[in-house]
Amino acid sequence: MYEVLIVIYLVVALGIVGLVLVQQGKGADMGASFGSGGSGTLFGSSGAGNFLTRSTGVLATVFFVLSLILGNLTAERANQTSEFENLETQTTEQSIPVATDVPAKKDSDVPK
Repeated sequence: MYEVLIVIYLVVALGIVGLVLVQQGKGADMGASFGSGGSGTLFGSSGAGNFLTRSTGVLATVFFVLSLILGNLTAERANQTSEFENLETQTTEQSIPVATDVPAKKDSDVPK
């Protein structure tokens, strides 16, 4: 579920960025009022602003709610401990066997 919410979160974030980039600024209609001809748009003179503004508001609300949900899920995940977090096993001290079949060196065996 966490991964699905992350994907939805990224899609909503990209949607917000796209909608904000498509929108015109508040001063963009000033040129249209002086006859530049920019007011003839796909949605009409004011329809695009309302549609894009509402869409951005809805996506921003969804983004905010998803942020809260993902933050809560992430905090819960951080509190849970994993099985693999503590891999230490109890080791018993083993004595290393001493090889007794190896002859000890004598001072006469060492070259001078």
